[in-house]
Amino acid sequence: MLYDEKHILLIDDDERILSLLKTFLNQNGFITSSAKNSQEARSLLDYFVFDILIIDIMMPGETGLELLESLRKNKDIPVILLSAKGEASDKISGLELGADDYLSKPFEPKELLLRIKNLLNRNNAIDGNKYEKKVKIGTKIFDLERMELQENNNVIALTTVETKLLEIFCSNPKTIIERDHIISELGYKGDSNKQNERNVDVQVTRLRKKIEEDTKNPRFLKTIRGKGYRLLL
Repeated sequence: MLYDEKHILLIDDDERILSLLKTFLNQNGFITSSAKNSQEARSLLDYFVFDILIIDIMMPGETGLELLESLRKNKDIPVILLSAKGEASDKISGLELGADDYLSKPFEPKELLLRIKNLLNRNNAIDGNKYEKKVKIGTKIFDLERMELQENNNVIALTTVETKLLEIFCSNPKTIIERDHIISELGYKGDSNKQNERNVDVQVTRLRKKIEEDTKNPRFLKTIRGKGYRLLL
């Protein structure tokens, strides 16, 4: 099916709704994961790449609006907000914070499905006509044509390997890049794959010194445990 590879994260404290929507979306060709609160959602977002988030506004603890505001600081995943209130103020607040769409409870699952498909199709059309030649990483910019990292119009010195790593990550932002792929792209040859993986980890650590303010708590170049790395913009 057309949407077999699309992964959706449902975030709602109502487990009955989570169960119903997960079953419905699975039947319509989506991969779906669920979280009962913002904390669970953050844990999943650290380990998986999602194509769309469906977030309930009224959750105990950190609300859906607070979660959205936090996520928009470094993620641009499409978001549909859900609210039982249906108040205009909720809709306006959500859209101001960067939500892509809004649906008031109760709703028909088919309506949610149509909104998901429309949003994904619209984003795919935009992505298909867009080629980013310059990628902004915090206060720095990586020019994919010149293969240069710049800050305030000054070029930051990079090694050949660091340049290649940035090209790999900036050409595939928000995508988990597995270590095996990096090893292949860098042309590493060694006595063991573990040695090659250590070489990759060392080079990524060095690259972080060029793009991160705090290398111990990287904001942009994230380690995905057991898999590889992902560049967040």
